[in-house]
Amino acid sequence: MSELWRESAVALAAKVRAREVTALEVSEAHIQRTLEWNDRLGAFLHFEPEDVRRQARRIDHLIGSGADPGVLAGVPVGIKDNICTKGVRTTCASRILENFVPPYDAHVIERLREAGAVLFGKTNLDEFAMGSSTENSAFRPVRNPYDLARTPGGSSGGSAAAVAAGLVPLALGSDTGGSIRQPAALCGIVGAKPTYGRVSRFGLVAFASSLDQIGPLARSVEDAALLLETIAGHDARDATSSVRALVPLETATPKSLRGLKIGIPIEYFGKGLADEVRAAVGAAQSTLQNLDASVEQVSLPLTEYGIPVYYVVAPSEASSNLARYDGVRYGMRAEAQELKAMYRATRGRGFGREVKRRILVGTFSLSSGYYDAYYGRAQKVRGAMLRELDEVFEQVDVLLTPATPSVAFRLGEKTEDPLAMYLNDVFTVTANLAGIPAVSLPCGRSSGGLPIGLQLMGKRFGEEELFQVARAYEAASKQTHVWPPEPEGTQEPAA
Repeated sequence: MSELWRESAVALAAKVRAREVTALEVSEAHIQRTLEWNDRLGAFLHFEPEDVRRQARRIDHLIGSGADPGVLAGVPVGIKDNICTKGVRTTCASRILENFVPPYDAHVIERLREAGAVLFGKTNLDEFAMGSSTENSAFRPVRNPYDLARTPGGSSGGSAAAVAAGLVPLALGSDTGGSIRQPAALCGIVGAKPTYGRVSRFGLVAFASSLDQIGPLARSVEDAALLLETIAGHDARDATSSVRALVPLETATPKSLRGLKIGIPIEYFGKGLADEVRAAVGAAQSTLQNLDASVEQVSLPLTEYGIPVYYVVAPSEASSNLARYDGVRYGMRAEAQELKAMYRATRGRGFGREVKRRILVGTFSLSSGYYDAYYGRAQKVRGAMLRELDEVFEQVDVLLTPATPSVAFRLGEKTEDPLAMYLNDVFTVTANLAGIPAVSLPCGRSSGGLPIGLQLMGKRFGEEELFQVARAYEAASKQTHVWPPEPEGTQEPAA
């Protein structure tokens, strides 16, 4: 089998455009890699090799006719299955949308097509992106390629596992409370949540509309920057889409970070942080100091309220957004004699346990007599958290924190304890509540060989500075992607 699946997205696009390899050869290498891995990982829910080949042949035809297909020419990209793709099932890993085929493409899919990318398939996720382990998929869980008994994180676990194992060089995820950064950290890759409004949400199936953002997963900072540049930009169909242009994220790695101030929030290094994670993030701090960055401790006292605020705001918005799945307009419909019975049966059979839990929490928080006590108060604390961050960013340029409190945990370990599961997002929810950009990238390995990730958070629309620090750290630390152990045998593709 061709080793093209080991190549970076930047390298693959350059080789295809220079006619050193064909887009079909690139796709074929990744198809074969997926046939080897996907049955074990469960990364893809929808993967049709012939459709992938058809797209690749189209790119080769364009190049043969002298046209430039775009900056992602022939590069396979995995698409999280809560992003609409015209003519291709978009299930959100839920029974209620099991047979839903969108009649339109999401904005980010339009951008990928224009850039010459090959849409490789739809990746698995926690149902409606509600989860931290990709165990809540209605179809099958996703496994971590470094230890198949462990979770890849969630909710973008399928995208993260696919990129880490070389099934695709790039993938799209969505991040509502850490759903890109947490699985990126647990799978040893790079994941970025852009500033809220930086990437259009048109065509993203809504979970919590004031928090959701689409972003890239990749095996290097350079590849993540390329994908983010491709999908970012204003879209009039999304009322929250910003007109502020993304400054090109230059590929050159700075030799020094002199003059840059990095803050270390003391609240992120307290009880509950695994010793190996603490040590790896501490080593990353030293690396950045050796690049002449100024490092200082800062305090974000409202950090302790991040999880409770998030788990009021997000379920409340989810309760409202998921009301549309009623068995009438689209999606699954259970037959019943009366309308209310049909509603109950449809939603009872169509939604999984975690989605039902969050709908109930959100509905209660929004209910008469409780709105001010729960949702209203949570929004006030959210505003205070944003102001606190603004004050800290007057002192420093970037914040450095752990991405997760521990390495990947075992499948089934936390499914019966929702609070323990929710605490996996303790370091990531703040960026969503504040709408600021954040990047997760590898910073070491545990004694058992499992990936450890750090998180960088920046000012609103500060992606350029954030990626500058990420590139510099990646180059200086030599924390490049480590391939997982190879599987034995070949499997048929998942449907």
